[in-house]
Amino acid sequence: MGVSVFYFDQLLHGIERRSLWLIPAVALLRLVFVASSELDLIGDEAYYWEWSRRPDWCYFSKPPMVAWLIGGFTWLLGDETWVVRLPAVVLGAVSLWFLQATARGFFGPRASVLCLLLILATPAQVLANFLMTIDPPLYCFWIMTLYFLRRALFADDSRAWWWAGFSAAAALLSKQAALLLPLMLAVFLLLDAQRRHYLRREFCWFLLPVVLVVVQIVVWNHAHDWVMFGHSKSHFTPHDAIDGWQRLKHGLEFIAYQLLLLSPLIWLMTLGVTLQGLVQFKTLSAERRFLWLFGPVLILAVIALSLLQKVQGNWPMPFYLSALILLAGDWLDGHWSRLMKPALAFGAMLVVITYALPLALKLLHLQGTPLDPTKRFNQWRTMAASIDAGRRKTGVDLADSFVIATGHRYLASGLAFYLAGHPPVFRFETSGMVQSQYELWSAPDAGFSGKDAFVVSEDGPDRFSPKLAAAFQSLTWIARINNPARPQHPYHLYLGRQLTHWPGFFLDAHHEYANTAP
Repeated sequence: MGVSVFYFDQLLHGIERRSLWLIPAVALLRLVFVASSELDLIGDEAYYWEWSRRPDWCYFSKPPMVAWLIGGFTWLLGDETWVVRLPAVVLGAVSLWFLQATARGFFGPRASVLCLLLILATPAQVLANFLMTIDPPLYCFWIMTLYFLRRALFADDSRAWWWAGFSAAAALLSKQAALLLPLMLAVFLLLDAQRRHYLRREFCWFLLPVVLVVVQIVVWNHAHDWVMFGHSKSHFTPHDAIDGWQRLKHGLEFIAYQLLLLSPLIWLMTLGVTLQGLVQFKTLSAERRFLWLFGPVLILAVIALSLLQKVQGNWPMPFYLSALILLAGDWLDGHWSRLMKPALAFGAMLVVITYALPLALKLLHLQGTPLDPTKRFNQWRTMAASIDAGRRKTGVDLADSFVIATGHRYLASGLAFYLAGHPPVFRFETSGMVQSQYELWSAPDAGFSGKDAFVVSEDGPDRFSPKLAAAFQSLTWIARINNPARPQHPYHLYLGRQLTHWPGFFLDAHHEYANTAP
């Protein structure tokens, strides 16, 4: 046992000496994976890319950071799949640096290396550095906030209060969950008599950038009938009564997601750290209490919530950052020594499998089969090619026409990205309700009056919306389009001649919002 620990320490020491190159090397490997990947954007990525084409201060379901980042990168490098995902790689590298620097500040260099290895051994990191959703910026700015708060609280760095505030504000621009940062900081300061005086002045410095972002979001929502607040509320409003068995099922499903995303042994160790902190909270040092409040206690809250309603598996992901730092510190104190090496080895194996999965499916000719878990990544490009072929056969000037999608917002955004020339795409919501950002944007205005449109819908001619059909001088069925994701539910392509008007919709701040976004 002693020899094994010795060699593990030597490994950590060797990685520590080369840590300057570890993060760039990891980022380079991730960049190669993203650039060489044949996987399409998922619906959310294409949806956020659509947001980026119309910069704003807020959007239907989320703050604007993801759209700003995608917009900046695509403005520089073009509207390509790998470019949309490039911010995730960059943010991931920045996150790794701040994570190891925060762990080093709390527990020293060995803990920083171990924390780095722990995060790299989680499959969640593969997804967070491949898919450009709201999560990569949230994780990045969350750990940046913890880094600067550590300097402010435990290294007496007064300027760090401002940097922590700016980081927390950037996190809030990424996702509403970042409101927990000032809340948990206030809780920590109230509980820590030695640092409670910071509430009088320094906490206000920290809070100022956050408040400015809150004001920006509130002003935008006031002008748009509070749609983001209504959507966010829907995540915590049960739509149907559920019994005890259903609650247990939701809780078990959530735990299963955590085991997959973090890898089983790493998650069990973080759970152990979480429960240990709960039992020993009064005797914890101020540093450990700080880390516990910004992570493990929030993990417990999400686990409890999962027993009351359905919870998305990615919700607690930023909370694991401080939990992993605590875990590394516990290992230095002699805990978890038996589990640490197998946990890292098993997690690394899952990460390798995750990266190798697309290639393995291709070599084994399993792509598109029921055994292919990446099917959701392989639909838009193929479908767009079929639709483009149908559009060209009509002889209509594609540059002088536009596209309308009915159904889910993912259809509209996927077509907007993958159809040739990135044409303007509008979404027709048959219910007349505001269910996505598309309903907040202007409908086809006078500039589209008299133009032809291609309509893509799941509805065949016998079920097509009469309201939308009446908006054109004529409507002609063109082709049936295969749906790779759901072959039993094909799409239909129509040509609408000469748009006369756009069927109206209404904005009702009190309606029940769709609960499909992460």
